[in-house]
Amino acid sequence: MTTPPNDATAGPRADAPAPPVARGVRPWIVASAVLALAVAGVIAWQDARQQSDALRLEVAQRLAKAEAALVQSRAKDADLGNDLRDAQAKIALLEARISESQSQQAALDTLYRDLAPSRDELALNEVEQILVLASQQLALAGNVQAALGAVELADAKLSRIERPQWAPMRRSLARDIDALKAVPYVDVAGIAAKLDQAQAGIDALQLARDERLPAPPPDAAAPPDTGWRAFLRSAWADVRSLVRIEVSDRPPAALIAPSQAYFLRENLRLRLLAARVSLLARDETTFREDLKAAQAWITRYYDPKARTTVAAVATLKQVADTPVNIAPPDINASLAAVRTARAAREKR
Repeated sequence: MTTPPNDATAGPRADAPAPPVARGVRPWIVASAVLALAVAGVIAWQDARQQSDALRLEVAQRLAKAEAALVQSRAKDADLGNDLRDAQAKIALLEARISESQSQQAALDTLYRDLAPSRDELALNEVEQILVLASQQLALAGNVQAALGAVELADAKLSRIERPQWAPMRRSLARDIDALKAVPYVDVAGIAAKLDQAQAGIDALQLARDERLPAPPPDAAAPPDTGWRAFLRSAWADVRSLVRIEVSDRPPAALIAPSQAYFLRENLRLRLLAARVSLLARDETTFREDLKAAQAWITRYYDPKARTTVAAVATLKQVADTPVNIAPPDINASLAAVRTARAAREKR
């Protein structure tokens, strides 16, 4: 007898229906899973949409900013373009003015070179003028010191330029400088000051006095006489007054009236003033004559023993013994050399 197989040991068949429990669980799980997936998809879609919206909004904002910046940049570019065109126009105008100024400067330089003298010509002109003034000082006033300074100044101007062709001219200047230095110095200012001092002291001079002895005073000790004795005494006094003997070692002074003293002083001043003019003119003959006349007047009409008279006579004698007419050398050789050099340059 065949026994039916055990359900526990025998495997299920393929065509056997599924148990009722398994058929109840799977759809629920699937539905839950589908629902979860749907919810997750919705959430993910919503999140993605939000992100997409935010991204679009950010992109839109950035595009707006970029467009605004682009507009500003274009406006700035337009302004810069206008400024650049203005600057280019100004630069072109400045270049035109600079070119015009350069052409004018070139024309002025050419005109200046044609008209203005050169440095050498200016130096020669200055040296010639200096030597002309020095020659006038020597010829008119005999001022050796001023002429010496002028010639040395002319030589210094030529030495600063150093031209070989000017060597003869500088040698001539050197000879004139040595000749002027060898001239004895005449202190014209000192002599004039002494004359002024003597002229100022004229008012202090004392006129000569009458040096005759005064009449003896009457004898007061003798008793007065009366009668014929008084007559005899008076007669004897008259006889004694007729004859008078005086002993003097010099002639009597030339006396003048007090009203003549003013004219004497003024004439003496005029003599000293004339001597001063002769000194400045280097007229030694007239200078000495005026001083001798002044000394003679002072010695004759003023008190020779007075201290002021002695001092005035000594001063005038000292001044009269000083030589004032020293013939200075001329500088015609140097002046001729300068004019020759100038003429030679003008020919070139």
